[in-house]
Amino acid sequence: MTTPEAQPAAPSFILYLDGVEYAEEMRNLALWVSDLLLPVYGREVSSSHPWCPRWWEHLEAVARLHALWLAWQECTDPSAGASGPAVWHRDHLGPVLTELRSPSGPFAGCKEGSHRAKAGPVVEPYDG
Repeated sequence: MTTPEAQPAAPSFILYLDGVEYAEEMRNLALWVSDLLLPVYGREVSSSHPWCPRWWEHLEAVARLHALWLAWQECTDPSAGASGPAVWHRDHLGPVLTELRSPSGPFAGCKEGSHRAKAGPVVEPYDG
């Protein structure tokens, strides 16, 4: 009798991690961003297409880039088929970079060589 091969566990979304797991996932994400994403897809920075040199200090950017990286891993795996990379470009890369690099996105106010922390909206406690 043969036993089915165990399927590897799906990677956890970075916002669900903490401590050592979060730090390790951030190191891996930062390598992917600096060694693959930006050299290939990092277009020129301008006020209409900002980028923050300290992107990891913007939680929205971390979440979006991590999701993009997870999709890249899935769509570039041979099991995704020959159209997997095209699907990644169409469905994932374009929308994520458009949101991140929007003039009103998480990097608004950041300039090349300069990070600017953003103040989030004020939220009152729910008392219902």
